[in-house]
Amino acid sequence: MKFPRTLLLFFALGFACKPFAQSRQVDQPRQQVQPIPQTVSAARRSPVAIVAHNVLPSVVNIETEATIRRRTVDPYFDPFGFFGGRERTIPSHSLGSGFVWSSDGIVVTNSHVIEGASRISINFNDGSKLPARLIGVDPDSDLAVLRVDAKNLIAAPIGTSSDIMIGETVVAVGNPFGLSGTVTTGVISALGRSVPSQEQGRTFTDFIQTDASINPGNSGGPLLNIEGKVVGINVAIYANAQGIGFAIPVDRAKKVIEDLLRYGAVHSAWIGAVTATLTPEEARRLDLSIPRGAIVVRVFRGSPAAAAGLRPGDVITAVNGRAVESRESFSTSTATATAGTPLTLSVFRDGRAQNVSVRPAEPPGSLGLTILNEIAGLSVADEGRRVVIDSVASGSRGAEIGLAPGDLVVGVNGVEVRSVRELNDELMKATERSSIVLSIARDRYIYNLTFPMGI
Repeated sequence: MKFPRTLLLFFALGFACKPFAQSRQVDQPRQQVQPIPQTVSAARRSPVAIVAHNVLPSVVNIETEATIRRRTVDPYFDPFGFFGGRERTIPSHSLGSGFVWSSDGIVVTNSHVIEGASRISINFNDGSKLPARLIGVDPDSDLAVLRVDAKNLIAAPIGTSSDIMIGETVVAVGNPFGLSGTVTTGVISALGRSVPSQEQGRTFTDFIQTDASINPGNSGGPLLNIEGKVVGINVAIYANAQGIGFAIPVDRAKKVIEDLLRYGAVHSAWIGAVTATLTPEEARRLDLSIPRGAIVVRVFRGSPAAAAGLRPGDVITAVNGRAVESRESFSTSTATATAGTPLTLSVFRDGRAQNVSVRPAEPPGSLGLTILNEIAGLSVADEGRRVVIDSVASGSRGAEIGLAPGDLVVGVNGVEVRSVRELNDELMKATERSSIVLSIARDRYIYNLTFPMGI
């Protein structure tokens, strides 16, 4: 008896597909928290051991692949590259850490872990491996959100960073140097740290400092309190430092992650008040009876702060009841603000305390150009692929320095700009800075000029 050719093909395809379906099933993570063996005594079940045991299934290893293009020359026939040489692509691999943020496949890591990656894979604690796709990144907070096609994952318990204390015990988990599931312990050393990163060309603010070992490869893993809840996201800044590690506060990360999941980008609420740190020495000089806070140095016209009646010289001491002791802590307190939701600011003015209600808003699209006009008195225009100063307001900081129409703005805070749009975008990123550095070109020279954000 002969089978029809089409029927034989059907059977062949059926048998060929069955193993493939099984392998797909095997690839799915089978995460579970195994019970601690009965042979482990109560004395050995320390809080740190329990935290590590419970969180390890949610910590992942992130493997990235990037393609680097490199041009080579023939050392014998074209040693100086007169004929252009030959371009070749070189695959580059790197490892980092991350953790499951939610059970439906959301994984969080640092943005620098996946920067430039053409392919991202997630290695789970049970040995399974899945490809990941990028949902969004925020380089300013060094966070990235990934998604894998998996359900019922074990997510790390998310805590809060608003009440962490200097000296309390923390646990860092990650994959330093590709060594998966590495656990280190330490204490909170300091809060609200501002940390420059030469590799990424920016300064990060409001970091948690810990002496728990956070090495290259640990980046993106969770920092947990002794209750096993995530209070920060590890980030390695000083690769050669010992006893100095940093983490992004989880309260700040929540807002960024929620925005990336919802919009694909961070939606920052805008208040329109520039502040500076009030130190005890500055308070004595100004004859103020309060020693610390964030003193308002500028209020932008038409801003929510202006509408609320906030004015230069006010000292902000709390936001929604949370104490403010510096410019950085004020920035932290407002970083998670939502446009349209009022904030209650505790303000010290004219020798007495009072409350001011301010309603943050979405920043206007031309905010950067507004800032440029207010702090420097400059109006600009596009001229080909250049930004030319169109006018300089009389009596402004720009006029005092000697800027004139026809000068070119070629950079902001070390970043090159070639259009008014690029200039506006870079200035909008600098609303939290105490000053802005403009690179101005005139004739054959470039001058770097500093413009304070305060009045």
